Amino acid sequence: MIIKNYDQLAITPQRKQALQIISAGIERVLPPNIIKQAITYDPAQKVLTVNGDQYDFATGRLFVIGGGKAAGLMAQALESIISPDDITAGVVTCHNGGAETKKIEVVKASHPLPGEEGIEGVQKMMTIKKEHKVTDKDLVLCLISGGGSALMPYPAAGVDLADKQAITKSLLRSGAPIEEVNIVRKHLSQVKGGQLGQHFAPARVVSLILSDVVGNDLSTIASGPTTPDPTTFTDAIQVLEKYDLLDQAPTSVVTHLKKGELETPAKLPNCHNYIIGDNKLALEAMKVKAEELGLKPTIVTAKEKGSPDEIVASRVKEIKTGKYKGANILLMGGEPTPTLPDNPGEGGRNQYYTAAALFALSQHQKGWLVASVATDGSDFMPEIAGGIVDNNSLTDKNITTQDIQQYLEKFDSYSLLERLDNSLVITGKTGTNVGDLMVWMV
Repeated sequence: MIIKNYDQLAITPQRKQALQIISAGIERVLPPNIIKQAITYDPAQKVLTVNGDQYDFATGRLFVIGGGKAAGLMAQALESIISPDDITAGVVTCHNGGAETKKIEVVKASHPLPGEEGIEGVQKMMTIKKEHKVTDKDLVLCLISGGGSALMPYPAAGVDLADKQAITKSLLRSGAPIEEVNIVRKHLSQVKGGQLGQHFAPARVVSLILSDVVGNDLSTIASGPTTPDPTTFTDAIQVLEKYDLLDQAPTSVVTHLKKGELETPAKLPNCHNYIIGDNKLALEAMKVKAEELGLKPTIVTAKEKGSPDEIVASRVKEIKTGKYKGANILLMGGEPTPTLPDNPGEGGRNQYYTAAALFALSQHQKGWLVASVATDGSDFMPEIAGGIVDNNSLTDKNITTQDIQQYLEKFDSYSLLERLDNSLVITGKTGTNVGDLMVWMV
């Protein structure tokens, strides 16, 4: 069971089912399971097959680069398929250690804000080309997953790391969707927006991608380091203007964006990108598990996004009007984007989502349950994956709906769920990341 405090949380039959279903979803998208199903390797011919497409390096060499929350375990899984002896060199950055590799170096970096360790890791990747004199006969395998935007930092010339951290923090708090956040990130970087793939030309670059982005936009996942970028410096400036951040942005950030030099590449003929896992896979596994448990599940969406309050209100309305009649468990995936107030309390979007559901359903008399969990195991707070609440959560707690509303206004969902007991889901760092998973049982 991937949920470490399962015994503490599973105090009702409904909770047991919900937690088992969530666990099945996360386990389906763990890197070893994903990698082994996505690729095969013929060591005799030195041919790598990805989703049916073949790439040989019989007259060249294989290098491995990449970054993201899952990159370490992806590298470990890769070495179980491709012998380390067949890999000339490799470097990936990730959020957690623990990956056991022989040839691919795993650099631990910081998230959600970029740090010096990540920069050092990316520098090591970049030097591979010159150090090994990479040519068009070589194959560069890039392992990418969610979180790569922060875990693969390499600020543009003239942009200080502290300034990039500051603008990243402001964007994450603004409520801007990840697509817009990453437009800015791409144009403050030397590797994002296809620039990493461009750096390794003329070598062929094959990217194995674990998506945490709603809709699987390749240019958004980890800010698209090996994907052509359709956005511009002007687009980045407009994002900052939209959220009233341009005037308060660090001087180096504004100067670089307005200068508009070295636009990100619009074409990358040497790059080939494959999404090998996303929350759809997790949701399908959750559906299978729910059916095994005798439930009647329906997958509502893999694109849950927007304000958590609005999402929850809409879902409650749909349930009350009978939209999901015949189903007794609803499955969703995505990435809501709350807007944080000044001086917010503690808790991430999954904890907030469950607190919002508790507020919306607190007067609902029939049995109900809502859970929301980050598949990477970190709901902004590294030790908490998300939350779970039900119709018994407020029993004997002396907590009113007004109290819940105040917690929500302060964005202090962690304090609320901690006060409720048996409501905070703990998985530890899972080594994967396909966004968030939600379960509704009504």
